Amino acid sequence: MEFRHLGRSGLMVSEISYGNWITHGSQVEEDAAKQCVRAALDEGITTFDTADVYAGTKAEEVLGRALAGVRRESLEIFTKVYWPTGQGPNDRGLSRKHITESLHGSLRRLQTDYVDLYQAHRFDYETPLEETLKTFDDLVRQGKVLYVGVSEWTAEQIGRALKIADEMGFDRLVSNQPQYSMLWRVIEAEVVPLSEKEGVGQIVFSPIAQGVLTGKYLPGQPPPAGSRATDPAGSGFISRMLDDDVLTRVQRLGPIAADLGLSMAQLAVAWVLQNPNVSSAIVGASRPEQVRDNVRASGVKLDAEVLKKIDDVLGPVVERDPAKTVSPERRP
Repeated sequence: MEFRHLGRSGLMVSEISYGNWITHGSQVEEDAAKQCVRAALDEGITTFDTADVYAGTKAEEVLGRALAGVRRESLEIFTKVYWPTGQGPNDRGLSRKHITESLHGSLRRLQTDYVDLYQAHRFDYETPLEETLKTFDDLVRQGKVLYVGVSEWTAEQIGRALKIADEMGFDRLVSNQPQYSMLWRVIEAEVVPLSEKEGVGQIVFSPIAQGVLTGKYLPGQPPPAGSRATDPAGSGFISRMLDDDVLTRVQRLGPIAADLGLSMAQLAVAWVLQNPNVSSAIVGASRPEQVRDNVRASGVKLDAEVLKKIDDVLGPVVERDPAKTVSPERRP
């Protein structure tokens, strides 16, 4: 496993991190989830990403139990806040009340005194940005949060937050967690250039495009039983990529991966890691062997010829529109 700085901060993270969106607490039984976490640790992964909302808070509980007994200082534990965790009007968003209460809940569930990175899971149009950033800064000063970041924010939103932090003397954002893959490159036009300038690193999710880039989804055929496409929690993200043209082109990536001695999943993860603004790529798993397969992408270098072949194969099915990065106009 190789390690990278999280943005321009001093924090080192494993360039492949383990995430438990959808899997822990819902799609995967706890014993299997613990086996996946153990495989991640055995393979050198030290960075673990979750969120309060995953599996209705159960994902944090499962991860907390799975990491129990592991030396805390050897881990980087990331979680997030924004989406609803209850029925009340204040059980969502990025208000001082919800951020503070949500963090305390996350710390209890994760069985830790602090998180290494606390992330705003979307942009909240209903809370003054100054309130959100001041609350994050207070939690840093209390020692409950070491670094702060965001997820799926636009370049304009990230830039505005950095400007406020600089003017007010708050801790700056060090990271953004966007969706990013060979098929979904919406951060490249605006978010990445700003982030490179400002020292913000990307912790990317869905580098395998929800499994599409493994090649297991075949054109003209229904999704495999038990796959991400059949799970209600994840099917919304993957459905837009289950197009026959997309799937046909993805199949043509197989020979490129084979020539490099890589699986298609390894090629997909290695591809996102070629972007120097990417600090870590999040992989999920329902079986330990998936973790072991994905980590083989660490340290892989793809030359310009390979990158061009990939671009030529995928061509017009790649999504590049930065306007595709959106947050709800009203809190859900």
